[in-house]
Amino acid sequence: MIKVEGLTKRYARTIAVDNISFAVEKGQIVGFLGPNGAGKTTTMRVLTCFLPPSAGKVTVAGFDVLESPMEVKKRIGYLPETPPLYPEMEVVEYLDFVGRLKGIEARNLRRRIGEVMERCAVADVQNKIISKLSKGYRQRVGLAQAILHNPDVLILDEPTSGLDPQQIIHTRELIHSLAGDHTIILSTHILSEVEHSCERVIIISSGRLVAIDSVDNLTNRLRGSEAVAVELDSADGRPNPGEVQQRLEQIAGVSRVLMKDSKNGRLLFEVESLQGRQIRPDLARTVVNSGWSLNEMRSVGLSLEDIFLQLTASEQRDEQRKQQREKEVVKVGADQ
Repeated sequence: MIKVEGLTKRYARTIAVDNISFAVEKGQIVGFLGPNGAGKTTTMRVLTCFLPPSAGKVTVAGFDVLESPMEVKKRIGYLPETPPLYPEMEVVEYLDFVGRLKGIEARNLRRRIGEVMERCAVADVQNKIISKLSKGYRQRVGLAQAILHNPDVLILDEPTSGLDPQQIIHTRELIHSLAGDHTIILSTHILSEVEHSCERVIIISSGRLVAIDSVDNLTNRLRGSEAVAVELDSADGRPNPGEVQQRLEQIAGVSRVLMKDSKNGRLLFEVESLQGRQIRPDLARTVVNSGWSLNEMRSVGLSLEDIFLQLTASEQRDEQRKQQREKEVVKVGADQ
């Protein structure tokens, strides 16, 4: 549905996006992440035909953004971080205006407006002036205009910005309901939002692609070792936390044992393995042989925040080294 090959975007001497490539299949929800200035917004503006690429090829639903921009725009719904609203219009008046701009047939437009207002929970304010609405309502009106023409692709930039917790849950459910029939790229700074909503993540830093994969696969790739949470029942004051930690540390293949919690009649430890070692069977055997009551044993993955920080920090260090080498080359040339 979306195919990006060697996309580069330059502004004078600044390279905002540097030779990135990725593909998004039909029906997927993909999180698009990166620190401020990483090139996320520039990439989305190229996908939506607001900016031309300096190099590379980008196609959406089979149409090239340079050769067929109008065909691409027909198939895209876009919600930028600041919704494109006309504050002096009423909600229903604005959606009617947008629908006519997007070429929705007049006989279908009223029905379609009613549908999207219900889905985005703005029907109760349909006759209100947009400037009088709260930020949360304005955000939902922006989402309504993005899906009004039932596009193949939705590109959402911070879609839950300014929403209260209940509205965030509603918006998350709406995005989930749109998956399958729509391909969705979701850019957000709320990493938990990506973990709840997205099947895959694309991470860029300093204009370059850092990773594209599922959260689970990125966890395994970065950690390379197993981490297991072990919870024991200690309602009667036994076992002793120090004794448990010492015995778990003696298991072959264990690299570290962390005490995480010791209250409400339970002991919680996080046990990490050496690279490539499977420790769950030996952990279970040790607990049983020691006569301890095992409440739970489960794998512990890296959070998306951990993944994001590790990948982007590594990329930023590489960029700093590259810039330092370039300065040294220039200095050597000047000295000669």
